[in-house]
Amino acid sequence: MALIGTIRKNSWLLIIFIGLGLALFIITSMFVGNQIPFLDSQTSVGKINGEEVDWRDFQSAEEAYSGGDIYSTRNYIWNFFVEDALVKNEAKELGLAVSDTEKEELFFGTNLHPKIRQFFTDPNTGQVDRSQIPQVKAALESGEINPKFLASWNQQTREAEKEQLQSRLSTLINKAVYTPTWMVEQTHAERNQTASFNYVKIPFDNIPNGDVTVEDSDLKAYLAANKAKYYQTEQTRKLDYVVFEVLPTSSDTLAISQDLQLIADNFAKTELSDTAFVETEGGVLDPRLLSKDDIGASVLTQVLADELFTAEIGSIVGPVVDGNQMKIAKLIDRRVLPDSATSRHILINAATPAEFAAAQVRIDSFKRVIESGSVPFDTLAVKFSQDQGSASKGGLYENITPNTFVPEYNDVIFFSGDIGKLYSVRSQFGIHLIEPLSRKYAEDSNGSERVRIAVINRPIVPSDDTQVAVNTIAQDFMANNRGLSSLQEDAAAKGYQVETSAPLKANDFLFGTLGSGTTSRDIIRWGFKSSTSTGDVAPEVFVYQDPVEYYDAKYVVVGLKNIQEAGNASLAGVKEEIEPLVYNQKKAELIKSQISGNQLSAIASSFSTKVDTVVAANFSSSFIANLGNEPSVVGAAFNLQPSQVSAPVVGNTGVYVVQLNSKSPAGVVSDIPGLRRQESQAARTQITGALIPAMKKGADVKDGRSKFY
Repeated sequence: MALIGTIRKNSWLLIIFIGLGLALFIITSMFVGNQIPFLDSQTSVGKINGEEVDWRDFQSAEEAYSGGDIYSTRNYIWNFFVEDALVKNEAKELGLAVSDTEKEELFFGTNLHPKIRQFFTDPNTGQVDRSQIPQVKAALESGEINPKFLASWNQQTREAEKEQLQSRLSTLINKAVYTPTWMVEQTHAERNQTASFNYVKIPFDNIPNGDVTVEDSDLKAYLAANKAKYYQTEQTRKLDYVVFEVLPTSSDTLAISQDLQLIADNFAKTELSDTAFVETEGGVLDPRLLSKDDIGASVLTQVLADELFTAEIGSIVGPVVDGNQMKIAKLIDRRVLPDSATSRHILINAATPAEFAAAQVRIDSFKRVIESGSVPFDTLAVKFSQDQGSASKGGLYENITPNTFVPEYNDVIFFSGDIGKLYSVRSQFGIHLIEPLSRKYAEDSNGSERVRIAVINRPIVPSDDTQVAVNTIAQDFMANNRGLSSLQEDAAAKGYQVETSAPLKANDFLFGTLGSGTTSRDIIRWGFKSSTSTGDVAPEVFVYQDPVEYYDAKYVVVGLKNIQEAGNASLAGVKEEIEPLVYNQKKAELIKSQISGNQLSAIASSFSTKVDTVVAANFSSSFIANLGNEPSVVGAAFNLQPSQVSAPVVGNTGVYVVQLNSKSPAGVVSDIPGLRRQESQAARTQITGALIPAMKKGADVKDGRSKFY
């Protein structure tokens, strides 16, 4: 009883303890599974105007695509989700929709949407195989369909529906486009009035940076005057990085050469067939007969080609270096071929053993019929040959050069077949019935010498020891420079180049000069960690593998250079970008102060330059030959009278002084309605392209993909 009395007297303590317990329970619940309170759910990839994009939906869309760069694919899918949400919301507000009847026509009807047509297109003919449409429709309705196909189908139908709605929005807006007469006349004048003028250019590059002074106050003034240009809708970060490239050493190259020489020795004495030995060593026995130019241009080096045309058949030449490969070659055969041949053939296509057997039976029957004289060759070719390139011509191919066709066909018509006889030949396409008709030699030619060769190559790549050695250098460099300023100083002392990335966003996947890929994405993810601060150096060396040979090709040490928050740019964030522009402003002031008089020849002489001429420039030209992109200069010229000289004009690359020679009037517009239609159509095209960007600009989009990828 005494205890109860004590509790009653201090009931306020009980209330506090209960409250603290409840608060602790709530807070713990919110953090379970690393979920951040007051933010999106764990499965939210982002938000579009307050609506969440669920990670599972995003993954489902990703399953619809295969091959290519996964980060480009994810970027494409995110943009689709954003655009789809914005278009559907806008369409709903306007009462626009794609009806079920319209979807039926787009997905299964006569006029298939391009996104859907790809599912039913025969890759051999490029035409829609309409027999597949009811089969696919039935499978979709029954649910008995390949999951991969279903994922692709669902995504493409969504994209098709979005494109239909987007097209209607564009059409709705485009209907309101009208070009008034005054604008038609002004556009006509800008495009057709011309001016010819002389000018002197004093390039900014002629003035050393040391001749002018640029202070932080100048940079701040420039940034204040151009803040809209550098305004950012989201945070960006720049990274400095040093690349340690892994290159094969002379020892690596020697080891590869010795390995190939051993293979060459074994090739010379092996009991295996040439084909079997080459396949064992990962080489290629080229079935074609190649000219010296063929070999020098595409197969081996010219040095090796010269040796092959003087060596005895069966000889092995090499090893030789050909780009990033080292190669040996065996001379299998050498022949002199005519320069061209004429033949005709009948082809029956085949792909499976059963089809080849059936094709052979048909070709044999054609051969018997032709040899008996019952039916001419060309009649059978027109009716039965499945080679669309020659069937209509009776199977005829005239004046064909060597290696135009597959080797089996090539051999018959150039050397192994007798003129006028019929030969049944099997190739990758099916069974051919071939008749060589003639062989020709070019004037003053006895034919061309050609060789058949087997080639075995090895990539010239760094050894494991070389990779370890470069990795050690990179690791030591990273370990000894835990701050960016230290990294920059040490790199300068050792002659390493420090590169700076473009401003990066949290979901970017392209990094500096190193491109896309998992490593680039890992670097950017590190740069955007909440624990990463300006001046930090990453605690690991990032590795880029060679995309073909899969060795460690580059080791990269990275540091965070700066963080530019969303909104108006800070001077630190854009200093490197605007500094050259401010230097040019200062140089322009200096150059203008040094220009005296208005004689172009005298001005050119005083600056050791020359007088140039532009003939018949029009006002709307964005680029003029020799002058370049200098709209201020063109505008100044059009504001002059003949023989009048302008004041100094500051352009993009220098200071100009202009003297007008002549102006030609544009003339009267002869067809205002026609030009109005032309200008209106141009405006509609621009509107169509600008519609989605404009909608995105006004939307509240939160991209949270970096939480997952």
